[in-house]
Amino acid sequence: MAFVKKKDSVTVDQEDRKQMRECPDLLLALTDASATARRWAARDLVNCPNAAAALVNQLKCESDLSVREVILTTLTRLGDATAVAGLVDCLRSEDAALRNEAIEAMKQLPDEMAPIMRGLLTDADPDVRIFSVNVLESLRHPEVECWLIDVINQDVQINVCATAVDLLSEVGTAAALEPLERLKARFADEPYIQFAADLALRRIKQD
Repeated sequence: MAFVKKKDSVTVDQEDRKQMRECPDLLLALTDASATARRWAARDLVNCPNAAAALVNQLKCESDLSVREVILTTLTRLGDATAVAGLVDCLRSEDAALRNEAIEAMKQLPDEMAPIMRGLLTDADPDVRIFSVNVLESLRHPEVECWLIDVINQDVQINVCATAVDLLSEVGTAAALEPLERLKARFADEPYIQFAADLALRRIKQD
């Protein structure tokens, strides 16, 4: 029996990719049974207008980690309103991994996140408020401290305030000193708030 050498898988994949570079084909490939096809489609859709909605829909059901990573990268490169809204919606997911991935993606979009950050930090869901504070950790936006001060001045949930204080200990300036003292008075019977606020106060005063 003659031995038939299989075509190299990379070569086959490259040939397949060349055949589906048009946007409608890429959108179709985004739901292909092959993770490789989905991954390439997610990568190439960055050049297709109005692709964010399809990428977000696939992100929410995608089981392959490498495909999810590419989808998130493409969404951050697109950075349009649909992409940002889709990432924000992931904060409400029951999938902890997806939430964390979305948070990391949003950290790469400071200018796009800034207009909606105040709304997220006052969301009715305290978990969303906590996740939004986590986004601020690496957002690299000049309003980060101001947003955090608003949180510790206004939020009634101790866990939200505690998360904000933890970050203020790293990014806070003299502007945060008085709000931190008010927070301590407001949560006088909460040991962690006292500890975290004192730590933040010491660090800020040392700078």
